[in-house]
Amino acid sequence: MKQLIAAVVIAAFAASTAFAQQPQGEAKKGAPAAEKKAQQAKKEPSPAQLKQQERMRQCSGDAKAKGINSKEERNKFMSACLKGETADAKPATQQDRMKSCNKEAGNKQLKGEDRKKFMSSCLKG
Repeated sequence: MKQLIAAVVIAAFAASTAFAQQPQGEAKKGAPAAEKKAQQAKKEPSPAQLKQQERMRQCSGDAKAKGINSKEERNKFMSACLKGETADAKPATQQDRMKSCNKEAGNKQLKGEDRKKFMSSCLKG
């Protein structure tokens, strides 16, 4: 008889702990927050992507400055510029970059602090 009572008490205890567990729907509530963090981490561009984006901005600005309006011409120019095949593509050596940036700053008639800022961004390019 004692064994039967002990078995019933154990069964009741096991059943109560089974019902006390969270339903699966509640357990998943924390998952979206973790997913959002993972998505945010994915959205941050890598240094290579940032460099490519800057290159796109530069080439796009060059195309606009040259007045390239037709879609076909712009696509050709952008493709060549991004590959570094245009005359406006950034030169490989630091000395060539300095000459190119200095010439561009002179063409824009930049002086003082504006010129310093421009030269800094141009040389980092």
